[in-house]
Amino acid sequence: MTATYDARIERAQHLKKIYPFAAEILTFYEAICAVQAQVITGLPGVRPPAKATLRERLHVDLVLPCAHEALRKLIPVSPEPLKAFIAGYLRGSNEWLVVSLQTYVDHGGTDEAPADAREELLARILIEPYAELVAPQITVVSAGVTGNSCPRCDGRPLLGVLRPEGDSGKRFLMCAFCSSEWEFRRVYCAYCGETREQSLPVFVAEKFPHIRVEACDTCRHCLRTVDLTKDGNAVPAVDDLAAIPLALWAEEYGFQRIHGNLLGT
Repeated sequence: MTATYDARIERAQHLKKIYPFAAEILTFYEAICAVQAQVITGLPGVRPPAKATLRERLHVDLVLPCAHEALRKLIPVSPEPLKAFIAGYLRGSNEWLVVSLQTYVDHGGTDEAPADAREELLARILIEPYAELVAPQITVVSAGVTGNSCPRCDGRPLLGVLRPEGDSGKRFLMCAFCSSEWEFRRVYCAYCGETREQSLPVFVAEKFPHIRVEACDTCRHCLRTVDLTKDGNAVPAVDDLAAIPLALWAEEYGFQRIHGNLLGT
């Protein structure tokens, strides 16, 4: 898992050279990756009962020992408003921190987002690597193309990913909670299931030829898809963070992302 975070940091460093306007966000993300790698190395090798769901396998008390040190490392590199919030978050009791983290375990990656986006961000930073680590333990019976929620944790999709297969690409969705991927139909709204092609506009910006916004006129939701057939070096979760102009386009035309990324870009 630490190699995964090294690869994400390397990609962020590369994208900063291409997209200077995203440098501040990507630099902050590099620090987050370092913290998340620390969380992974600090987790004990506890394997919950096989019949437990992914969310039931996440025990927030296992994250507590490294939570304060990990988040404290983010303070110097955080945007000013967030610095004070992190300091206040860390002054809370362990009991309060457990409640905050458990709330994210229960509802992260779903439509039931916590009221405070800053609190959700900090809980997500701590729990996301844990969920990614545990997700492969959940056996999913392959049934080809599946539904619009994660078969491992029932989370909403964060991204679409087109992976090379044959002469074209196969579409997958990436979970906003545990980062699992599952196969999904190409011409199909990942939120409401709309199938009429005329109701599913696609937008591609010149700066990001390998990332497109797949929108739905029926439910007014949209999903960014990273096309690995156009850029095989892309790391979907990282490239998505750099695609700030696509967020502006979606906002201008009144589309809402199915689920936001870690930093809300």
